[in-house]
Amino acid sequence: MSDALSAPAAEPTRRDFLFIATGAAAAVGAGAAAWPFIASLAPDAETVASGAPVELDLAPIAVGQIVKVFWRGKLIFVRHRTEKEIAEARAAPLEALIDPQPDQARVKEGHDQWLVVYGNCTHLGCVPLGHQGQYEGWFCPCHGSLFDTSGRVRRGPAPINLPIPPYTFVSDTKIRIGEAA
Repeated sequence: MSDALSAPAAEPTRRDFLFIATGAAAAVGAGAAAWPFIASLAPDAETVASGAPVELDLAPIAVGQIVKVFWRGKLIFVRHRTEKEIAEARAAPLEALIDPQPDQARVKEGHDQWLVVYGNCTHLGCVPLGHQGQYEGWFCPCHGSLFDTSGRVRRGPAPINLPIPPYTFVSDTKIRIGEAA
């Protein structure tokens, strides 16, 4: 009886290796089969991006340049206005505007050179072209609406100005679209 307890351990056999290899393959296969189901529980990138604020570095934007950004699937224009554009927008008589709004109400105080507006015409949603038209603002090629350098509708079928998205200045050279100040 004492010989049975003190017997040396048996050497691993080919059968032992096959059991271990089969078990490992089954574990990897189960993980691979479960991965798509687990991944499908996470929200897709479009859903995550739809609500998240977008930060934009303003430093590389040249004076007079218009940059296009997407936030919540909508086009946003960020325009670095020249002193001349600001002066012309402020000189426009409010009674001559279809949707009267002073230029100062469309920009953040102390950041008059930066205009941030939605990039779709308020008539039927077309994308207007920048630096076009009589007022050097935007021109909608679909139906002829004209917007000035403040995004205010000056002529055409568009009933209201280009809307302003919620945004805030994080610093003098960075804005966050999606957060109101």
